[in-house]
Amino acid sequence: MSQIKILIVEDEVLIARDIARTLKGIDYEVTGIAYDGQSALKELKAYLPDLAILDINLGGEPDGIAVAKYIQDTLDIPFIFLTSYASEMIIDKAKRTRPMGYIVKPFSEKDLFSAIEIALYNYSQLVHPLKFDMERINKQLTSPLSVKEYEIVCDIYEGRTNQQLTGKHFISMNTVKTHIRHIYEKLHVDSRSEAIVRLRTILSL
Repeated sequence: MSQIKILIVEDEVLIARDIARTLKGIDYEVTGIAYDGQSALKELKAYLPDLAILDINLGGEPDGIAVAKYIQDTLDIPFIFLTSYASEMIIDKAKRTRPMGYIVKPFSEKDLFSAIEIALYNYSQLVHPLKFDMERINKQLTSPLSVKEYEIVCDIYEGRTNQQLTGKHFISMNTVKTHIRHIYEKLHVDSRSEAIVRLRTILSL
């Protein structure tokens, strides 16, 4: 799939479903909803998302901070914390996992989308900065990227959604999806997360 894939980890069913409905209505693919920490770990292992939204307080163990620590130690994806009121001690523990953002309950759709966009961009720039070079990338590929595909690759790395790509490049959604499909084929990947990992590997050679 060409959409940005997101895992929702939230123990309040109505909030979790509302987030999922909101995300699906724009340009995101929800890989799953986990209502507790154990389910979150299973979802992360089965379906690697591009980003995770984690409630800090899941009403059991492991809590959201423990899930974040697993992501930090094992995976290579950004995550955002959902929180209402939390003690200073909990917030301090949460900060140590290096989240890419916080969403404070109650929140609006605008708050949610802004937090996701900023998190994806900050993760690409702060955690894994890369100097993109079309020639360097194409030297490692059997079938080289076109100029437009290279431009879209750079935008994918910065976390831009398909909808944002249509506006930036003045092309239709179908054309965006066609370009992304060709990019995946040339990089030999099946998702945005895999594409980003592949690009990091190529540009670190």
